[in-house]
Amino acid sequence: MTKVLIESVHKKFGDLEVLRGIDLEVVTGEVVCIIGPSGSGKSTLLRCVNALETITSGRVIVDDIEMSHPKCDLNTARRNIGMVFQSFNLFSHMSVRRNITLAPMDLKKMPQAEADALAEDLLTRVGLLDKIDAYPRQLSGGQKQRVAIARALAMQPDVMLFDEPTSALDPEMVGEVLAVMQQLAADGMTMLVVTHEMGFAREVADRVIFMADGVIVEQGHPTEVFSNPREPRTQDFLRRVSQAG
Repeated sequence: MTKVLIESVHKKFGDLEVLRGIDLEVVTGEVVCIIGPSGSGKSTLLRCVNALETITSGRVIVDDIEMSHPKCDLNTARRNIGMVFQSFNLFSHMSVRRNITLAPMDLKKMPQAEADALAEDLLTRVGLLDKIDAYPRQLSGGQKQRVAIARALAMQPDVMLFDEPTSALDPEMVGEVLAVMQQLAADGMTMLVVTHEMGFAREVADRVIFMADGVIVEQGHPTEVFSNPREPRTQDFLRRVSQAG
């Protein structure tokens, strides 16, 4: 069953065309990693999926709801889409517990006791139950990002979007976040991940997409893309990445 369908999506910022006709289908339970150089349109594409950016033309459909339709009720549609950003975006004046329970209580009218139990369960999953009453300023970057993942999961989404979730982290904290994402993938969560962590993409993705200059240049199983890339643009990018590493 198709979870995310992107059809001929174009996105312009003024005269700059950032996405130039993207077609992509993500099926239930699939983990798709998007790689590519900075400025290739990866994060913009992800933001178009849950309509944080308005597309110029084309269609974006998630769970049979056309996100790009002018009459789409985005608040309702986004309940099925969890998103984790580079910069955590936690509410600094709220405890970890409140960061996680806010949306389920406000949007799903979940009772306090049920929301608290959900928060405890999710924090256990990401290994941070002992931080439930802490505030973001008391957490490391890796801990903040794990709380952000728990917060996104609190709405019990069908699809999780990750926009370079480890790029703002110190290297020693990257592993703890990737481990949580790896477990989500193992549990069958449908995931669309923009990442520069090639090892993660190679190990966890069902499919890797290489983007450059606003188009999908190449896609396939991680083994194909990483070990035997067909396109010169992909070959050049992966060579540069391996040299930088």
